[in-house]
Amino acid sequence: MRATHALNGIGLLLLLWQAGTWLFAPPRYILPSPADVAAAFWRQPGFLFGQAMVTLGEMALGLAAGVTAGILVAFTIAAIPRLGRLVWPMVLVLQAFPVFVLAPILVLWFGFGMASKVVMTAIIIFFPVASSFTDGLNRTDRAILDAASLTEASHWQILTRLRVPLALPSLISGLRVAAPLAPLGAVIGEWVGASAGLGFVMIQSNARMQTDTMFAAMAILAVMAVLLRLIVDRATANLAPWAKETEYTIPLRYLRRLSAP
Repeated sequence: MRATHALNGIGLLLLLWQAGTWLFAPPRYILPSPADVAAAFWRQPGFLFGQAMVTLGEMALGLAAGVTAGILVAFTIAAIPRLGRLVWPMVLVLQAFPVFVLAPILVLWFGFGMASKVVMTAIIIFFPVASSFTDGLNRTDRAILDAASLTEASHWQILTRLRVPLALPSLISGLRVAAPLAPLGAVIGEWVGASAGLGFVMIQSNARMQTDTMFAAMAILAVMAVLLRLIVDRATANLAPWAKETEYTIPLRYLRRLSAP
């Protein structure tokens, strides 16, 4: 996703939103216009910026923890298949629990501070990363694996020099799906119990019928989600250049690496 595409999409959404408020004229406490939301932001920019930094810290730590855990679990499952047959069903069971069910439990375990929000974000990030990377590791072409076995490469060499590089496009796809979900985990945790953050601002504003402030917090959160996706896109743009090559050039390059010392 390019920055220009994101800006065009946001601009179109704002135009439709403003046109809708002009056309239907809903009360401000139900649906404020973009101009009302902008005015609410400029009334208290320092306050909203400070709350955004709290949520951003939770998102960044949770994203890093979730990505790391997802990669490690997927790699372990591929490296030790017997262990994977035990671990992966447990991962699927945990994934079946709605995040709204886990949020109160995590607040009870980790308290009302940042830790519970970081853990909630990490859980949400973990599943798409682990699933996509595991799928990529398991989808290595059988013909490539058979050719690699002719080089007498060990299981570890095939995994690290062949399967992991070829699974990177799947991992990148998982990262691109997971990054915009980071705000979801942080905000859900803040809704359940927090004294700071954009989710806390939303709850307080909703209780006081300050809908314009609530929408301002939502707009900041949306911008943060888009920026996270753009950062991930930029960071992974050149991570797997061979993914753009033909399926015939990929095996030859990595089969040569297997025979390297």
